[in-house]
Amino acid sequence: MNPIVQKSGLSVVGLLVAGGCALGPAVAAQAAPAQGAPSSSSQSGRSAERILDIDYQAQPNFFYCGPAATRIALSAQGKALSQDEVAKRLGTTEAGTPSALDTTRVLNELTGGRYRTTEIRDAVARPDQVEKLRRDVLAAIDAGRPVVANIKGTTVDADGNPHSYEGGHYLTLVGYRDGGDVIRVADPADPALGEYWVSLPKVANWIAERGYSS
Repeated sequence: MNPIVQKSGLSVVGLLVAGGCALGPAVAAQAAPAQGAPSSSSQSGRSAERILDIDYQAQPNFFYCGPAATRIALSAQGKALSQDEVAKRLGTTEAGTPSALDTTRVLNELTGGRYRTTEIRDAVARPDQVEKLRRDVLAAIDAGRPVVANIKGTTVDADGNPHSYEGGHYLTLVGYRDGGDVIRVADPADPALGEYWVSLPKVANWIAERGYSS
């Protein structure tokens, strides 16, 4: 069996497999209005900060997190596609989007081939995996490419708000601050917040046993 992709049901998931996406309680049937985050940067060592300008759009149903997160990443690179079009390219069904390999494939098809898939195979991210994620996020964001992450589980953001996706989810990493110690997340299942900050180790552990496109 390919270790990256395993078959799964809607809420039982394997390595890098979405299996399904849960909507937050505030998500309505239609996508939320687009809202961009201003692009900013400060290159002062560990205090460096950068946030990419995106066109945020919430996912319209429980299984479109992959298309929504990928579309957000594409919007920062001047690609205006609908979630339906992205879903077709990804092979998304009601079981979700198959894997981070698919988000990488579609991002490369549409943006010139600079994305790559990275796995965090361990149940808890090792320090070297956390540092690799930092390097990958900083390099991608500095190049104008948001990162699409396949995550699972529960974490708490920098403001103390919990975010729980036990059945699997895709979201977009669109910025960083403090030299990458804190990551800006655009979450298509949470239009009430849209974007929020999460510490780097928490993001890495959210991705654990799955992968990301950077």
